[in-house]
Amino acid sequence: MESGILNSLLKEYEQKKLKAELDLEERKKNLYVILPRLAQIDEELNMAAITTAKDILRNNKNSLSELKEKMDFLRKEKEEILKSCNINLDYLKPFYECKICNDTGYVFSENHKSVMCNCLKQRLLNIAFNNSNLSNLDKENFSTFRDDLFSDEVDLAKYKLNISPRKNMINIKNKCVEFVENFDNPDYKNLLFTGNTGLR
Repeated sequence: MESGILNSLLKEYEQKKLKAELDLEERKKNLYVILPRLAQIDEELNMAAITTAKDILRNNKNSLSELKEKMDFLRKEKEEILKSCNINLDYLKPFYECKICNDTGYVFSENHKSVMCNCLKQRLLNIAFNNSNLSNLDKENFSTFRDDLFSDEVDLAKYKLNISPRKNMINIKNKCVEFVENFDNPDYKNLLFTGNTGLR
């Protein structure tokens, strides 16, 4: 897969992520007008988080439990306000298209390495599939293969084979079918197609 395609997709992901986060800010702004206490709670939670970070850096463990209690109390108050207004708690979270990677395209694996999310893998596969001329598989497949399009005439000088083009194509088709039927078998050999560019 060309890096240009991946870079283009990652820019698209950046835009999706940014759109979801700007949309959240707009929802918050509108909600704060209707429910100003929510704005106060969020401000208090932000200040408490900053204070907590400072206390951790200063190794001041005494106030950490108090700050945690305060933050828990504020979060519960916030939830109660939202519930009383029949607003889902997720309303104050970004609406990402992919809940796994939050529209970044990447997630952390079990060994804490950044790996491609399945949503991005699927996008890359879709692009590869569309570029592979395999999108007409319902019309172009083994069941629609027409061996009658090939000659029954054996021409050793022209084709360097003692069999006709038709017989040769039937053999090739049978080998391809056999390959597909044994695709999951690790002991089965691969197929190699050779010839000049543009030949079918």
